[in-house]
Amino acid sequence: MLGPLEREVVAVLKERREGNTRAVLEGLRSRNKDVAYTTVSTILTRLYAKGAIDRRSEPFKGGERYIYMYRDIENAYIDDLLGGLVRTFGRPGVVHLAQRLEGLGEDDLKRLRERLRT
Repeated sequence: MLGPLEREVVAVLKERREGNTRAVLEGLRSRNKDVAYTTVSTILTRLYAKGAIDRRSEPFKGGERYIYMYRDIENAYIDDLLGGLVRTFGRPGVVHLAQRLEGLGEDDLKRLRERLRT
């Protein structure tokens, strides 16, 4: 499961397809997220370790740097969320969620989709 800032970082990579730490930081700041470079670097490292994003190294100023790439984990992420729902609430929890979703109006669904994109 991803935390709020991790989801923001993945969203930036989804928009840009790839980028180094500085590019991701700029993407977050354009979304009005005031975070430190070191925080972004740590989150990118953790997301890579979780298998949520990919990375490659490239030469940079006599050393190396990582370029992080978006990885489509949406289905796996949803499966993980639903698995957690089942473990926590059992089948009745899933049935209740399905009933709530079915009862949402078009405006509610639109707002929900927007919230899920951010």
